[in-house]
Amino acid sequence: MDRHADGSAGDADYGRIGAVYTDYRRPDPRILALIEQALGAAQTVLNVGAGAGGYEPRTRQVTAVEPSATMRARRPADLRPAIDAVAQALPFADRSFDAAMATFSVHQWPDLDRGLAELRRVARGPVVILTCDPLLVEQFWLADYAPEVLAVEARRYPALDRIAGALGGASLIEPAPIPFDCTDGFQEAYYGRPEMFLDRGARLACSAWSFLGPEVEARLEERLGADLDSGAWDAAHEGLRRQATFDGSLRLVIGRD
Repeated sequence: MDRHADGSAGDADYGRIGAVYTDYRRPDPRILALIEQALGAAQTVLNVGAGAGGYEPRTRQVTAVEPSATMRARRPADLRPAIDAVAQALPFADRSFDAAMATFSVHQWPDLDRGLAELRRVARGPVVILTCDPLLVEQFWLADYAPEVLAVEARRYPALDRIAGALGGASLIEPAPIPFDCTDGFQEAYYGRPEMFLDRGARLACSAWSFLGPEVEARLEERLGADLDSGAWDAAHEGLRRQATFDGSLRLVIGRD
């Protein structure tokens, strides 16, 4: 796959959708804590497909790889600049890092197996992948309003057992509960805040929407807006507004060397 104009190497063009990304996709500290736990005692960490660096642990020495110039430019000043490279061709020697990680990234790699092999090659210890289970993605209530966007996500996310198998060794797959007030605005983060789907910026910060036409967004806004006004959404999903966490499709895959 050719890289986009800003260097984006996956199927989404972050030169087009990255402008509002960090307004809505702020790292959630509770999800970060799960990643930190999975990294164990690792002090040197490679973050591949790092984006704006949201989930990079500040207490460790992190080297970031990000092909999109737009996303590299949106990294905060307290983080080291990211290296312009792609997962399938990492410019590092074997076993250069204590651990490697990728968050919401593997579904965009044009060569998943080669990319995962590269992470395994350069990491002495765990490889931690934050991703979504494609078997569960379409069970989210958003399917009642915009099934197309969840179908796009389910098609893009690789099977968890494929990721675990590529990492080799003793791999673990663990659920990652989503907090009600999650600050990282991926689709399921709004499980109990449906109004956020009426915010076009929130939708744009989820790359799956960029593959759909405006008619899908228009239908969502009309139908969801009407159901929120009438109370139909709350009648069907009332409990979600009071639910502290949501067990959706979010998963951690942890490959042990």
